[in-house]
Amino acid sequence: MIVVDVLLGVLGAGALWLATGVRVVQQVERGVVFRFGRVRRAVRQPGVTLLVPIADRLRKVNVQIITMPVPAQEGITRDNVTVRVDAVVYFKVEDPILATVNVQNYTFAMSQVAQTSLRSIIGKSELDDLLTNREPLNQGLELMIDSPAAGWGIHIDRVEIKDVALPESMKRSMSRQAEAERERRARIITADGEFQASRKLSDAAAIMSSTPAALQLRLLQTVVEVAAEKNSTLVLPFPVELLRFLDGATPDSSKSPPLVSEAAKAAAAAAAALIKQDLTDELNGSVPPVPEIPEAAVADLQLESGEPFGSGEPLTGGEPQKQQSEEN
Repeated sequence: MIVVDVLLGVLGAGALWLATGVRVVQQVERGVVFRFGRVRRAVRQPGVTLLVPIADRLRKVNVQIITMPVPAQEGITRDNVTVRVDAVVYFKVEDPILATVNVQNYTFAMSQVAQTSLRSIIGKSELDDLLTNREPLNQGLELMIDSPAAGWGIHIDRVEIKDVALPESMKRSMSRQAEAERERRARIITADGEFQASRKLSDAAAIMSSTPAALQLRLLQTVVEVAAEKNSTLVLPFPVELLRFLDGATPDSSKSPPLVSEAAKAAAAAAAALIKQDLTDELNGSVPPVPEIPEAAVADLQLESGEPFGSGEPLTGGEPQKQQSEEN
């Protein structure tokens, strides 16, 4: 009976030992065993594992990918713009022993490293890069976070910048800039369309100029299109050829002959010299014979004045002038 009791006691102690030393590790976990405070190099895999009671302590480490949001960080970009940027970090534990031994709380440590790295990347980047060129920034941020995390047995799977908050004044400025840019593009497109249309019209004009009947047919087609709208007023274009004909038929005033010909000018000069000589002779008491005026000059003066030159008294003889001087 004593032997049976001893056996039963040993069996009970063994069962209790097994009950206290058996642990179950989940599929998403890995077990790190500490024996009398020293870590065991063998990592316990998922399933049932046996520990030494009292001597072993088991710490389970989750090896799933952890999604950790990074709080929004306010910083000044390289082009002196104040922004608030937040991000998200995806990481997982690659070495459970390092994640347990080298860092006290790897989740908190990763959060702090991500925040400081995000502020650093903001200061090194420009606003346009944060808004439109985020892929290189995500890669740079991943490298900055992965540098200390490698010593903690943590693998960075992905880092992304989620949102960039801008001041209201900057939003208004960017809105005006975008509006001006779209207006510029619209004007360029309109000008390009006008240029292409002008080239096509030039080609059409060249074809119509070689065939005059084509221009007349185009005019009639335009009249038909205008009349089809049931308008009460019909506008007909004035032919440009008629304007050119009238312009060519009108004499050019710039090419008209001068009002006073060279012969008339010579006759006027001769008459002025004659009058001056007469006055001189009257003062001296002698009257010389009157010089004859050229017939061409007399004819020009008659044509210009419309009256016969010298109708009062002849200028070719010296006797009437002498008598008139005596009478005076």
